[in-house]
Amino acid sequence: MPGLALSLRWAEAVALACAGVALGLAAVFGYRAWRRSRVPPEERERRRRAALVARGKITDATLVEIQDTALVYKYLVRGVEYTASQDVGSLSEHMPSAMGLGAGSVSVRYSPANPANSIVLAEDWSGLRGARH
Repeated sequence: MPGLALSLRWAEAVALACAGVALGLAAVFGYRAWRRSRVPPEERERRRRAALVARGKITDATLVEIQDTALVYKYLVRGVEYTASQDVGSLSEHMPSAMGLGAGSVSVRYSPANPANSIVLAEDWSGLRGARH
């Protein structure tokens, strides 16, 4: 019987080691799959702009200032004034070429469900005066 008890302990140790290796491999492969499935911030922002172009409402806004690549603007929705900004650095090729940007009138697309979610410029739409879209 002592040989049988020793072989059972050995089998249990081997089974535990195999289970540990399998669990470790599953964790590594799961982490790698999760990392690949994550949407990068740039793509998330592109999708947000596309959704606003597709389903957003349009209103007039006032361009307050330009800070580096950010447009700061104000607009009114249902009696509430919103001040927002949009970083248009990645959209420079969509900016109007001969545009003396300063304080002035622009159009804004905003989400009816969340009016603070708004844009002035996207790949397929522009609320800037003198734009190519």
